[in-house]
Amino acid sequence: MIIYTKTGDNGTTGLYGGKRVTKNHIRVQAYGEVDELNSYIGLIRSYNTYREIDEQLHVIQNTLFNIGAELATPSDRMFSTNGKPKISCLISDKKIFLLEQWIDIMSEKVPPLKQFILPTGNVATSTSHVARTICRRAERSIVTLSEADEIRPLIIKYLNRLSDYLFVLARYFGYLANNKEIPWNPNE
Repeated sequence: MIIYTKTGDNGTTGLYGGKRVTKNHIRVQAYGEVDELNSYIGLIRSYNTYREIDEQLHVIQNTLFNIGAELATPSDRMFSTNGKPKISCLISDKKIFLLEQWIDIMSEKVPPLKQFILPTGNVATSTSHVARTICRRAERSIVTLSEADEIRPLIIKYLNRLSDYLFVLARYFGYLANNKEIPWNPNE
């Protein structure tokens, strides 16, 4: 398989189904940011030493690939005229419920949050915070795309919950490493 096709040399890329758009199209930006997030999840996995967390992150990475595939599908191929999906949607509410379960399990172990904390700590903690901010950026891009084209609201909901998961994961990594959280001090 040859990796270079040269079809994007003119600044365009192909969506699922063959339609070509510019590489700075909001749809390409949205799924590109999901891809960037997925890469950071991979980076978290490389710093992680806990099997259960690795299994969770593996599920999340697969889900992000599914979201990217759905975002790379133009709405005219994805939805019929009555707004119902034409093709099989790749994620469901079950994925959000799974994130919520994982958040609840980790939240039971970390100390209650009484104020804002600085996004710092060990490498796994800090990388989780970076992934959280990328997740928020991807979510904003998808919201922007949804204002111009039809996107399933479930995708936005998933990324919103994923950013919560990544915040709790960052705190959980700090807890496991016995790192003290540093509170935000607005007067410093």
